[in-house]
Amino acid sequence: MNSRRHFLKTAGLSSIAGGAMAAASVSKVALAALPEAVTQTNANTMPPLTPKDGRPYHPVVTLNGWTLPWRMNNGVKEFHLIAEPVVREIAPGMQAQLWGYNGQSPGPTIEVVEGDRIRIFVTNRLPEVTSMHWHGQRLPNGMDGVSGLTQAAIQPGKTYVYEFVARRPGTFMYHPHADEMTQMAMGMMGAWITHPRHAHPLIDEVDRDFVFLINAYDIEPGSSKPKITTMTDFNLWTWNSRVAPGIDSLNVRKNDKVRIRVGNLSMTNHPIHIHGHEFYVTGTDGGPIPKMARWPEVTTDIAVGQMRQIEFIADEEGDWAFHCHKSHHTMNAMGHSVPNMIGVDQSDVMEKLNQLMPSYMAMGENGMSDMSKMQMPLPENTLPMMAGEGPYGSLEMGGMFSVLKVRKEQVPGDYKDPGWYQHPKGTSAYEYQGTVGAPLRQQTEADPMDKNKIELKAIKPHRHQDH
Repeated sequence: MNSRRHFLKTAGLSSIAGGAMAAASVSKVALAALPEAVTQTNANTMPPLTPKDGRPYHPVVTLNGWTLPWRMNNGVKEFHLIAEPVVREIAPGMQAQLWGYNGQSPGPTIEVVEGDRIRIFVTNRLPEVTSMHWHGQRLPNGMDGVSGLTQAAIQPGKTYVYEFVARRPGTFMYHPHADEMTQMAMGMMGAWITHPRHAHPLIDEVDRDFVFLINAYDIEPGSSKPKITTMTDFNLWTWNSRVAPGIDSLNVRKNDKVRIRVGNLSMTNHPIHIHGHEFYVTGTDGGPIPKMARWPEVTTDIAVGQMRQIEFIADEEGDWAFHCHKSHHTMNAMGHSVPNMIGVDQSDVMEKLNQLMPSYMAMGENGMSDMSKMQMPLPENTLPMMAGEGPYGSLEMGGMFSVLKVRKEQVPGDYKDPGWYQHPKGTSAYEYQGTVGAPLRQQTEADPMDKNKIELKAIKPHRHQDH
């Protein structure tokens, strides 16, 4: 990644001649003052970007992502986004050819403060036109980024400028409003955080603040490009274009107040569930929720196009699962036309098939758990359906799955992975070594399921003779 110091070397350049435009390409004079485009290709979670200038705020941490640096130019906070083809590591062992911003999909998180005047340069390095919509923002209509409606589309090779004031704090997104079917299916999106300028009665101070976006892809095993016409049958359900075991853990200190911001730009809803803690939904992309309207939850459903902020006190030590509660969304590269083979004896057919294909393995006779243990040959550039290793064996998870790691020894501001949790003696489930007796059953004179001992009578309701 280019250093922020190098990025800010351009801060002394002259301001943009003629002001900012959303409906016209940038002039040659303006290009002379174009901010440097900072890129990032590393898929790890980057440390928070502490502001060096402008109004202060408590920065967020983007899960498997980063925050875009800026420069101050005569009181205006300037950013530069590059829309371009990118290569994203979905998880170790698989890369996807996507479209994104500044080297990644999703693009970098943009962080500003309420009241900031923002100027964003958007350069199009795609093979087709694009635009930029600032999802949930209050701004002039001509800056809303809907190609054909509020502006002309950004042609390949051109740079447009958007300028507006961050009018309200909250959690937002950015994404194209041009050929959305293709561009969003290819991964073009990013998070936007507007921090409150002053103490806010509905927005609490937190110790840890995380953000990520939900998206999904249909990438056939052995391929690297998503199918852009898929509507429902996705096989990679991702957080910030990553799947388990490639999604980093969320590492916090015991008793930290934690905020997690989640945006959904996939094609279906996602019930996001956390173990070991209750949380409150404190905000949406419409703004903070009044405190009297909040209630405790352990799962919140996030519909398409929505942002949700959840907050809780991480007061229970341990490694707590954090995932989508749609069970097929915690699997990778899964085919959906596989028959249910539970209880089917496949030994005869397996013996015959092994003569033709020595590496053939029967699957599903006793459920799908054994697949996580099989060392099956996979096509190039794909992932096993269930993977990941924990301290006690296979996690049998993929897709939208991570771990909230709560530790009392975690240093404030330290986001490093503390390793697996060591359970205190007597606090972990264990194998029972005694004898298991037969279950007790209720004794009755007649078995209620014995049809020979029960007389069934049908009583026809009055006034319904014609039914």
